[in-house]
Amino acid sequence: MEQKEFKSVNKSVRKKDSMQLLTGKPVYTDDITPDNALVVKILRSPHANAMIEEINTAIAKKVPGVVEIFTWEDVPKNRFAIAGQTFPEPSPYDRLILDRHVRFSGDAVAIIAAENEKAALKAMKLIRVKYQVLEAVLDFHNAKDNPVLVHPEEDWYPPCPVGGDNKRNLVASETEVRGDVDAVMQDCDIVLERTYHTRAFNQAMMETFRTYTELDRYGRLRVVASTQIVFHTRRILSNALGIPKSKIRVEKPRIGGFGAKQSVVCEIYPAFVTLKTGRAAKLIYTREESQIAGSPRHEMEIKVRIGASKTGKIRVLDLYTLSNTGAYGEHGPTTVGLSGHKSIPLYTGSLEAHRFVYDVVYTNHQAAGAYRGYGATQGIFAVECIVNELAAKLDMDPTVLRDMNMVREGMIMPAYYDEPNNACALDKCMQHCRELFGWEEKYPVRDMGNGKVRASGVAMAMQGSGISNVDVGSATVKLSEDGTYNLLIGAADMGTGCDTILAQMVAECMDCDVDDVAVFGADTDASPYDSGSYASSTTYITGKAVEKACADLKKTICSIASEMLECSRDEVVFESDHVRCAATGKCVSLRDIAYKTQVGNTQPAEATATHSSPVSPPPYMVGMVEIELDKLTGQVTVLDYAAVVDCGIPINPALARIQTEGGIVQGIGHTLMENVTYDAHGRPMESSFLQYKLPTRLDMGKLRVEFEHSYEPTGPFGAKSIGEIVINTPAPAIAHAIYRATGVWHSELPITPEKIAMACPVE
Repeated sequence: MEQKEFKSVNKSVRKKDSMQLLTGKPVYTDDITPDNALVVKILRSPHANAMIEEINTAIAKKVPGVVEIFTWEDVPKNRFAIAGQTFPEPSPYDRLILDRHVRFSGDAVAIIAAENEKAALKAMKLIRVKYQVLEAVLDFHNAKDNPVLVHPEEDWYPPCPVGGDNKRNLVASETEVRGDVDAVMQDCDIVLERTYHTRAFNQAMMETFRTYTELDRYGRLRVVASTQIVFHTRRILSNALGIPKSKIRVEKPRIGGFGAKQSVVCEIYPAFVTLKTGRAAKLIYTREESQIAGSPRHEMEIKVRIGASKTGKIRVLDLYTLSNTGAYGEHGPTTVGLSGHKSIPLYTGSLEAHRFVYDVVYTNHQAAGAYRGYGATQGIFAVECIVNELAAKLDMDPTVLRDMNMVREGMIMPAYYDEPNNACALDKCMQHCRELFGWEEKYPVRDMGNGKVRASGVAMAMQGSGISNVDVGSATVKLSEDGTYNLLIGAADMGTGCDTILAQMVAECMDCDVDDVAVFGADTDASPYDSGSYASSTTYITGKAVEKACADLKKTICSIASEMLECSRDEVVFESDHVRCAATGKCVSLRDIAYKTQVGNTQPAEATATHSSPVSPPPYMVGMVEIELDKLTGQVTVLDYAAVVDCGIPINPALARIQTEGGIVQGIGHTLMENVTYDAHGRPMESSFLQYKLPTRLDMGKLRVEFEHSYEPTGPFGAKSIGEIVINTPAPAIAHAIYRATGVWHSELPITPEKIAMACPVE
């Protein structure tokens, strides 16, 4: 479809909050909340699995400045889940605010509230706890049907039937089959079977988990939190604390999180303190707490079988995913689905059959949660790696193999809930990326001397745009008395720039400048309902709500103007900053219309619209990487990464490019250096950035990002999502390049220098 010329959309507009961030203005939770709140600290378990036999807080309570210390005996006994998901949640209700049974090293044992941090930390050292240490389930391969149960309790509750059974250490389980997988596999010329393993990577956002709570002037619980899910947070707090949702208000300032804050990791503790003491409270996680008791990516093991003809036609894919949810089940049932549903459909163009089976198991490790890519990252790593290996077996160019088999526009995708592929430029992305990267020149392996080799790799990816038939976005657009607009949203800008992007949509619809749109969000008292900023839903879902609200507001403005111009509604025309009567040529300004609404008016100059979609159109991406590998040390240097993305029509190309660059860097980190490991007792070993290595600007090489446009008819202005897909191609592309350089396939992330050096053939 020919691209329309836009005035505000598809333009690189400066972010709404850019100057505040650049000049260091107070915008984050700790910047804007009072300093005189009670300091909340959490005493944590040193054991992976234990029962609290005795807990003595008497001496600790005598520390000057300590206000109160709470244990498992003081909290409500309401089971709940902390996953920010639409009700009824797929995640099991398996938590208490504090539990006598602690299930991982880092689990909460006691809540300390004090006048200052020094008193709280001193009291923490004086609490005496006697534990009955229990055998722990530390290997997720052995978790299912293990006689040691992570959750033996009788009040374990699954709101949705997702195949879970706490008496089997099972959070979720499912089998999906299309076609006769075994028969097609048997008929294939080439069959490969491989197992891939990805770690529980941490989001490592600069702003750790944090929450401020107080009782407002009406006695309601006010919560200011670094969260991307204000409405879900309100429901979760209501469930946990046993108070009505109407007694809770949740607000979001500027946040950072990469998905980690789709879980209510810390909000409950200060909220409980405020309810018990009547005083304001604040909890700020240390970096160590965010690393050992946060919400990292799910560790997964993915077994893949692929069957193909000798000409390169991929005929069948068979995936089994084993996912480690850790000690609690939040996001476990949903992340695992993406490992198959966002990888298998990439090869819709040739598949005759597929099978996708998964199990999600409890272990006595830190509970996992949401992270950019949300399961698709793990599945795409596995599928793209085995496709690259298939290309090597066939002695084919891996980009040509993908050209033969990839999903294309107009296809129905059986492995993607039978959704139609209305907008897809994946084929164009592949060709564009080949040219941008210089694939023909860089694909051959080049010996640079001194044991150094240069090689390249490729991968492609897809994601989604919201959750079909589930996610809801809403927007309120109001005409202000000076003729400008206010946009109220419940979606959370967490660095993605959604405040700016949605304002651009208002500007496009109302034919005004982006600076004439003031954005407010998110606040459960003032914002219209929105599921929240996750599942790559905001641009696609909330953006469509903005488009609808603007259309409704235009009608109201024209109706008011027709009365002022004394002509019929059909005769008036909306024109940027005024409304004109076509019959008489008379005009009335938006400013005058706004003032009219304040005098003897019966039509509000505002509109609220809500949107949900029955489909979730995938964005697509192709990534190519050039590395230099030192065979002696195993060191990998990323020299060049080129990516071409199809996100429909990018609303703000500059922000879309930044999103892509950031996701690529995160993917490089997952592939080459980031790691989560545990000692023999189940204690996490990477508790700070000294141990948990993150990529810096020096590790990126040259990043180049460009776009291929498609037009999604169900999206606002033809847009799809971009936030998550961008993290999915680095791991398989880099693994491919490492194979090209060494002749060795690596199936476990991260691929560290030690692994490469030990696996390199001795020459």
